[in-house]
Amino acid sequence: MRWHDLSRRILNGGSADWNDALAILDAPDSELLSVLDGAFALRHHYFGLGVSIHVIRNAKSGLCTENCSFCSQAAVSDSDIPVYSLQSVEELIEGAREAQRLNAVRYCIVTSGRNPLEKDLNTICEAVRRIKSEIPIQICTSLGLLTKEQAGCLKDAGVDRYNHNLESSERFYASFCTTHDYGDRVATAKQAKAAGMELCSGGLMGMGENLQDKVNLAFALRELDADAVPVNFLDPRSGTPLESLVRLSPAECLRTLAMFRFVLPDREIRVAGGREICLGHMQALSLFVANSMFTRGYLTTPGQGLEADLAMIGQAGFHVAEICE
Repeated sequence: MRWHDLSRRILNGGSADWNDALAILDAPDSELLSVLDGAFALRHHYFGLGVSIHVIRNAKSGLCTENCSFCSQAAVSDSDIPVYSLQSVEELIEGAREAQRLNAVRYCIVTSGRNPLEKDLNTICEAVRRIKSEIPIQICTSLGLLTKEQAGCLKDAGVDRYNHNLESSERFYASFCTTHDYGDRVATAKQAKAAGMELCSGGLMGMGENLQDKVNLAFALRELDADAVPVNFLDPRSGTPLESLVRLSPAECLRTLAMFRFVLPDREIRVAGGREICLGHMQALSLFVANSMFTRGYLTTPGQGLEADLAMIGQAGFHVAEICE
């Protein structure tokens, strides 16, 4: 009953506090459906039954200089992944056309590396200008750390949203990355917002963080005024330093999604990487909390496929959202 009371309090102008968020993560499995029901009240109020579809374009893969231990593209990883330089303007535009054919709300151009090279930034900006003139789709880019000038170039080219995940709490960050720090991440998130782009920023759950780290991440994103929050679940990749970790259980994943919904009730919560393998047969329950998802896979791993995603959305009683929703 307390989760319904919390959702009513939020809908009446209140907010979830730090202790509320921790209690959601610590709720017993016997209360899971009640937690999800409370989170659904918020999701339905702000987003109805729509699920926005997003398509990722891995525009530059591998050879990253950073040492993020979860990432198969990092310098510390020995994973068997595709490695290639930035795709051409025409290839990036064709990716946008494909995303439109899939009824995606947003096309996400992602590159590996610490920060964008000048020539790569020029290529991406040219592709974005052409996409925005030809194709009715929103554009998100994820290119690493940004300067003020780079953020301005992306905004001027027509980029609607910038993705830069905080990944975890400030306390936990150095345990999985030391080639840049949490403050660098926060600075780039602020640059994106200051340039006038929406901010997409979330995290990766299951790297060994504690419950308090998850809560601290959610409140850091609330402070940054993140517009969209992708919640990823670690599916340990062979060849990475975290390959031996055990995946989170479906119930842990669902409680985590619900916690982000309670803390950020009117923001786009996206069930993202790892959803298929970590949620398993309980995957459809994530839609009662999250109002967006990636389809057709992620950066270096495939998803379950568009047809399976559409069937899951429809069978759970939801529908694919239009851009105007």
